[in-house]
Amino acid sequence: MLSPEYQDLKFTLHRKLLDKINLEALASIETQRLRNEVRSALTSLMDGEQTLLSAVERNQIIGEVLDEVFGLGPLEPLLQDSTISDILVNTYSQVYIERKGLLELTSVTFKDNSHLLRIIDKIVSQVGRRIDESSPMVDARLPDGSRVNAIIGPLAVDGPLLSIRRFGTDKLLPPDLVDKGAMTAGMMELLAAAVKSRLNIIVAGGTGSGKTTLLNALSVFISPRERVITIEDAAELQLKQPHLARLETRPPNMEGTGAIRQRDLLINSLRMRPDRIVIGECRSEEALDMLQAMNTGHDGSMTTVHANSPRDVMSRLEVMVTMASSNLSVVSIRQQISSAVDLIVQTSRLSDGTRRVVCITEVGSMEGDVITLQDLFVFEKRGLSPEGRVQGRFAATGIRPRFHEKMLTAGIRLPADLFDSIEEIDTENS
Repeated sequence: MLSPEYQDLKFTLHRKLLDKINLEALASIETQRLRNEVRSALTSLMDGEQTLLSAVERNQIIGEVLDEVFGLGPLEPLLQDSTISDILVNTYSQVYIERKGLLELTSVTFKDNSHLLRIIDKIVSQVGRRIDESSPMVDARLPDGSRVNAIIGPLAVDGPLLSIRRFGTDKLLPPDLVDKGAMTAGMMELLAAAVKSRLNIIVAGGTGSGKTTLLNALSVFISPRERVITIEDAAELQLKQPHLARLETRPPNMEGTGAIRQRDLLINSLRMRPDRIVIGECRSEEALDMLQAMNTGHDGSMTTVHANSPRDVMSRLEVMVTMASSNLSVVSIRQQISSAVDLIVQTSRLSDGTRRVVCITEVGSMEGDVITLQDLFVFEKRGLSPEGRVQGRFAATGIRPRFHEKMLTAGIRLPADLFDSIEEIDTENS
């Protein structure tokens, strides 16, 4: 942790710099030239301070003041580290990061809660939002697509809280997921065939389990001749299709009006002649419209759902449809689900931080008033290695899916032994 004297010196330089130059007047200058001008001014100010700093310490403090002026202060080095997936600020004196699925405490600190609040305000003001006592919670998005959530007093008891979910600039392709041990090549072959034959797919899992990453990877198999419309709360998907229309919800304005929900965008998208609709995350009443779209000619649609198992997905969809229309009976809702959804891909973040597809499940027809589900592939845990790595294997259940005929109609033939394969996981390389 940085000493109070170090923090005080940094903020003294910052204050003197702002008194000496007018950044707004210099805004028209090219960014790199402006940074060089400000660095020169900081060096001059540093020479006037009575400090016993080494050359390395002087360069470090100048760099941190530049981050305060042009970036997000102490968070800037973390944002430059591509290996970090989450930045979690628990008040000014405690900052955690997630790297490779595991949380670790950093040495990064803010001077005080006021300093942290200034950084939060800088983030949200860049996207035209505000945060204060009358509006103490805010969701925002950084220019690189990272998702930001901030909450301040009086809701945050010990000081402002900030969470940043990072998104890599280079998305993982299907071969990358196989190489990392998230699934086997046979499982990916099945999912590729499912996308190409226009099955409706739900990717399910908990927070941080890799749902969006997998959805991005599966989008590679969508034909470039199809028109794809994506609908998201925060634009995270990175589809590369040439015929792509991206839609994003809008939060309420300062008066609490003007919000545009996912359901509004989904209803509107049906008038935009989509071949496929991809919903970043289905979490509310838009589930009803999504199921109806899947049942009325928009085959091949995909979405993600927060759920811990395929059976939980069915229960969550029922609840979300009920939010949209309480007049529908449970049996009617389940009939809608069973006829709309073809496949559930369940992801999970394991105890060692690895993310795997733990089962691929086919959604069957109704038997009585229950939707039948059958696993096609499962991940079987076998315990932990001495290093704490999860050991296990991927295994096919031997069941041929009912949608196999639909794949044949689409001209896709899977190997006969695909649904009988078993593959052990190499915990050293995954």
